[in-house]
Parts: sequence; structure tokens; C-alpha cells
Amino acid sequence: MSNQAVSAACCPSLTERRVPAEAAAVLAPAFKALGDPVRLQLLSMIASAESGEICVCDLTPAFDLTGPTISHHLRTLREAGLVDAERRGTWVYYRARPALLRQLSALLTVAPAAAPTDRADCS
Repeated sequence: MSNQAVSAACCPSLTERRVPAEAAAVLAPAFKALGDPVRLQLLSMIASAESGEICVCDLTPAFDLTGPTISHHLRTLREAGLVDAERRGTWVYYRARPALLRQLSALLTVAPAAAPTDRADCS
């Protein structure tokens, strides 16, 4: 996914305006990738890493899955544009892509409901 495509996909909240087809086409793969519990956990671990990145050697032991299965999930996150990867020697380090995460978050943001002015209206 190119940076231009991601930038073009930026749009207001779902509750404010209909999502344009182009934006939906760019953002849907990221949401689809996050639809798997392991990938959601992996992204959480990557995004919350203290140094801003985490080695695959620290991700794999957190799951009762084989290395190739973890690699498959990480590749899916990479292909969806959610993370970047950098090989250093035999290890790969992962970093979250905050711009795309902000766009996904903004799309799902729902304004707080207005407080009722008359308590009698709340039944």
C-alpha cells in the first residue's frame, strides 16, 4: 500500500459522512487483517513496544504457534500496511505505522451522544 494511497484514504468518521469507495478499498485490507485475534494481538504488541519496535524473537514466544505461522500473520500485517519490517542480521524488527492506525481510529470515532436536557426523557 503506497503512502499516497493511504493519504488519499483519509476520511471523516463513519458517523459523519459516507466512506468514499476509494478510501474503503484502501482501508478494508487493514481492517480485514485485524479481524484475526492473533494478528490483533501481534499489532498490539508491536504498537506498544517500549522502544517503538520489537524483534520477531520477542513476539514468537508469546503464542502457542509455530514460527512459520507467526511469520504468516506478520506478513499479512505488513501487506495490509499496518507494520513495517527491517531485517537486522538473522532477526526482523517490526514497527507499527501510526499514520494508518490514526486513519482507522478516526474512521471509527463516534462523537459522544449529547446529554439529555430533561431527566424525564430518560426512561
